[in-house]
Amino acid sequence: MAEAAQIIDFVAPVGRENLAGRVYEELRTALFEGRMRPGQRLKIRDLAAAMQVSETPVREAVVQLARERALRLEAARSITVAGLTLDQYLELRTIRLELEGLAAEAAALRIDEAGIAALDAAHAALTAAEEAADAVAANRANWAFHHGLYRAAAMPELLTIIESIWLRNGPMHAFLYPDARPTYPGRHRHLDIIEGLRAHDPLATRAALCADLTEGGANLVALLGRMEGA
Repeated sequence: MAEAAQIIDFVAPVGRENLAGRVYEELRTALFEGRMRPGQRLKIRDLAAAMQVSETPVREAVVQLARERALRLEAARSITVAGLTLDQYLELRTIRLELEGLAAEAAALRIDEAGIAALDAAHAALTAAEEAADAVAANRANWAFHHGLYRAAAMPELLTIIESIWLRNGPMHAFLYPDARPTYPGRHRHLDIIEGLRAHDPLATRAALCADLTEGGANLVALLGRMEGA
């Protein structure tokens, strides 16, 4: 008896031009936004059906993402979304504090009013999604905020490195709602980041970004500790 197809709802159909690249970008964005959970099993045929393409460009994209350690190719053609241990998460966070802090500093010197307005809008979307308990929309808005901040640094090589880390870190955000929602001792650190950008203050912007990564991820760190201790 044929195995039932898996329902895929975290990717969208892609156009017919440059299929391999479009499939790769769609899967990549799904990883950035935490639309796939660590350990989730995937099938090429189901992904192809969801994106309305043949299996070949999906296979190519999956192999590339496996090379980037975002997906795992295992025995019997099994594909799973890679997760992170607590130690891996903390190590990557240490690296992120340096790299994303550097991007925040550069953004403070280069961002314009339109860029700040876009970050304002992304944060408003995040707040609305959290109030509506919409995890998918919240993680999408959070990625839009951070990606917009790092793009504003106008350092494309740095952005590429940051994105490579987010490919592995993004799926961990699937745990945030409702299991490990970010909390802060004061106001949301995104507001402090925006304030630093408006003042064109690199040090204040970096400090706010670093506080966001540590304070906002504290509940996730605690959850990973409980999961590994179970």
